[in-house]
Amino acid sequence: MTVLVALQDAPSIVSSPTAINPRLLASTETTVIAGLLLLLYAYRRRQYILWWMWGWVLLSAATVVTIPTFSPQLSAMLFGFAQLLRIVAGLLFVVAVDAYRQRPTIKRGHGLLLLPIAIWFTLAPAGLDTFAVFAPGYVLIAATMAAAGIAHLMLARQRRLFGASVVGVLLLALAILNAWFATLPGLPTGDTASVALLIRLVIYLLTALGMQLMTFEDMTYELQHTNRRLATAQDDLRQMVVTDALTGTRNRRFFNEVIGRERQRHRRYSIPLSIVFIDIDRFKAINDTLGHDVGDQVLREVAAFLLKNIREADYVFRWGGDEFLVLMSCGEEEAQRRALALQQAFDKSPPVADLPTGVALSVGCVEVPANAEDIMELVQTADERMYNDKKRRR
Repeated sequence: MTVLVALQDAPSIVSSPTAINPRLLASTETTVIAGLLLLLYAYRRRQYILWWMWGWVLLSAATVVTIPTFSPQLSAMLFGFAQLLRIVAGLLFVVAVDAYRQRPTIKRGHGLLLLPIAIWFTLAPAGLDTFAVFAPGYVLIAATMAAAGIAHLMLARQRRLFGASVVGVLLLALAILNAWFATLPGLPTGDTASVALLIRLVIYLLTALGMQLMTFEDMTYELQHTNRRLATAQDDLRQMVVTDALTGTRNRRFFNEVIGRERQRHRRYSIPLSIVFIDIDRFKAINDTLGHDVGDQVLREVAAFLLKNIREADYVFRWGGDEFLVLMSCGEEEAQRRALALQQAFDKSPPVADLPTGVALSVGCVEVPANAEDIMELVQTADERMYNDKKRRR
């Protein structure tokens, strides 16, 4: 086939034809694509890129080996070998999809399955000419390219990769082109050959672009996944920092972070805010006589009770030792009523029966004024009222 390249400097100059070898053109394109994928692998280091690259290397080699020779038998054998290379290239594109998900497992049995095909396509043309491998070869090429295209489309649906969709569609187009070749009595010639070559070159180019896009999408997907994992790890770390490890309640660090924000929110929406100070009766005696393990169990049971019986809008903090602090979105009178209800409910709760005798809750409440400047003075006031409640109950 001859491609005419016209170079016209002036109307009087007659354009002269320049012959371009189509085999060389196709081989150059596939070689460049393989080289670009190798560079991409050096940057990305993913196995599926290597499988793509080797597939393009085989397509380039298949174009090169179909060189006419002085021996018709040798030419036929080289044509059959080129068909074999294209079949294997399609299989490598299938393996690339598997390599995207995980490391592909290539077993000896896979090679044994290809062995009869390899023998037929390399030896049969010597005795039966290219007829033996022409239609069967293009059918198998079409089948492997179709399998690779479907595999890429399935991957695109699973991972939402637009590049994989592009590659899948174009490999299916390449499969259709090879299936059309299989229906012909021989290779197309003339204008038909020129159109077929142009279509193949365009498909090759767009497929390579789709592979590049898929690789960058894969990198973006990995970065997003890493960012999500990092965000989760940061959230877990923050939870560890602001949560009391023994009781699961918030700690004083979180109280210092949240109190300013809560006061602003309550002032903005005119919602009253109260502090309830809670202390466990006889806790020091339990630690001294029964040991710290029993004391820790008491703390866990009290914390579990408070977390279960405090509204989600309120906060429970372990203030220190056997002391807990609760922020309630209500006035002091309502907070006092709810604190008394907590005392009574705790005395009647089933876990108390398994705790040492005398375990109970003492409470003290104070409302946070809208113009309060020192929150620790209010905490101290609630603490003093808690001790008054403890004395009264004794």
